[in-house]
Amino acid sequence: MITLERVRRSPAEALAALIADSEAQGVRFVRRLLDEWNAGVNRFDLPGEALFVAREADAVVGVCGLNVDPYVALGTGPRVGRVRHLYVLSTRRRLGIGAQLLGEVLRAARGSFDRLRLRTSNPAAAALYARVGFRPAGEEPHSTHIIGVDDGPEAP
Repeated sequence: MITLERVRRSPAEALAALIADSEAQGVRFVRRLLDEWNAGVNRFDLPGEALFVAREADAVVGVCGLNVDPYVALGTGPRVGRVRHLYVLSTRRRLGIGAQLLGEVLRAARGSFDRLRLRTSNPAAAALYARVGFRPAGEEPHSTHIIGVDDGPEAP
């Protein structure tokens, strides 16, 4: 059974297995998540922001964050959040864990953001985002996918 947990303290220990797995897959953004947390650059602690991990038993098998979109000037239009650092252990993919994390991010975004954006170049990730309800962002700069917060699933 998968449980989702909001992270409020340093995720260093929790992310160790995800960092090792992601780097073996040639991906560095999970390490960047931890490096930015440790440097105080991004601790997912601005209003509306959150970081979640997915646990299976005692093991962390996935992570996903929600930030204020840094590419949108605050106070200039819709409240826009950004999905960040979605990663699921390579051995636990295609089991709905990514969709559960995205559902939790969408629930957390309600009341703080009107829409969420993200950027991915990974075709498998793009397919997951489409299944959850994200659509191509078209000509929006800095984004490949977008979703209205109220357009997403109520539950994964």
